[in-house]
Amino acid sequence: MNVVIVNTGSELMLGRVLNTHQQWLCRRLADLGHVVTRQVAVADTGSEIQNAVREALSRADLVITTGGLGPTSDDLTRELIAELLGKKLVKNPDVLAHIEKFFAQRNRPRPAKTNVETFVPEGAEVFLNATGTAPGLAMEIADGSWEIGDGKHNAPSAISHLPSASQKWLVMLPGPPRELRPMFDHQVVPLLKREFADEIFICRTLLTTGIGESRVQEFIEADLQPLVACGLGVGYCARPGAVDVRLTAGGAGAPEIVREGEAVVQRILGANIFGFDDDEIEAVVVGLLRAKKKTLALAESCTGGLMANRITDVPGASEIFLGGVVSYANSAKEKFLDVRVETLAAHGAVSEAVAREMAVGAREKFGSDFALAVTGIAGPAGGTPEKPVGTVFIALASAAGVTVKKFHNVWDRATFKSVTATQALEWLRQTLSA
Repeated sequence: MNVVIVNTGSELMLGRVLNTHQQWLCRRLADLGHVVTRQVAVADTGSEIQNAVREALSRADLVITTGGLGPTSDDLTRELIAELLGKKLVKNPDVLAHIEKFFAQRNRPRPAKTNVETFVPEGAEVFLNATGTAPGLAMEIADGSWEIGDGKHNAPSAISHLPSASQKWLVMLPGPPRELRPMFDHQVVPLLKREFADEIFICRTLLTTGIGESRVQEFIEADLQPLVACGLGVGYCARPGAVDVRLTAGGAGAPEIVREGEAVVQRILGANIFGFDDDEIEAVVVGLLRAKKKTLALAESCTGGLMANRITDVPGASEIFLGGVVSYANSAKEKFLDVRVETLAAHGAVSEAVAREMAVGAREKFGSDFALAVTGIAGPAGGTPEKPVGTVFIALASAAGVTVKKFHNVWDRATFKSVTATQALEWLRQTLSA
């Protein structure tokens, strides 16, 4: 099945809003076995929306539009698509009742502008909005009907005489993610299961760290070639501090071929694989600590609390995370982590010696089984020939002693912090997995 998504919204074109629909919808559709073949974004203008939808209908079995269904002057999708298809807009009493109830429950007067949301293309299936007012819409469309007539509601009679026209579906969803997502899951998914045959599509992602994207491909490419010849798709996605290896296949043999591909990648990259699909390295670390009934403390300088933030994003982190110190200034390192003045004076804040004392101090202060410490130069200034921008020292303290590793992370500040935190957590993961 060919699926095309048309995202509408001038705010997308201006870069004022991040288009999260493109990832979320593609993932949900792929999980259902329907891989999106094309996706476009257009501004809120009549010609752009109609041209995009016309082109999408010419190539797809399913077209999904997002945005433009609300009550304001720039919400044009409903009217423009109705015009394109030669459909009259008719008032829907169920939508009206829903909108009136929505405002009554909130003890607010219903704005007159919401009247426009009660009009839907004739014959459309209506999805009432559980978290808003704009309804979603779905229409079964005869192939070629968007090319008939002059767009002024004279097409229905012509459509009825089309010989053996194949059918397509057009689904219109509201723009706000909090409205679109539950509507898709609870109302669009049942429609897809009803109207389209189940398709088999398997996607498995192996999450690696510690190896660059090109090296990952070099290591596994030759061994995967026999499976690629049999239909295995292989893709790579580089992220800060990590590389994803994506294995895909469709059809009856898809599960087996993906399993075989996964076995090959695990055999070659095993030690560098920290998780699968939606895993995050911090969740893996928390899970390992919980399983081993061990605790963790953190001492952060250049990451500014990012490691603690990532750890505490994981449910259950309170069982293993005792606390952390963001010791950005030297005085904080001295006061809260017992880093010696002499060490700072002799080696500087960004040094193996200071990282070591930070980790020891954090472990002793919190009484934890493990402690991670990071200190480095995020840039863009502050480097020296001996310690250039990007220099990082990471220390790991445990009952077995303290070990320090040096890294050179030359990135912008945000990426520097993210990569450094990932390196520290990955080191702890490998230690716990040993």
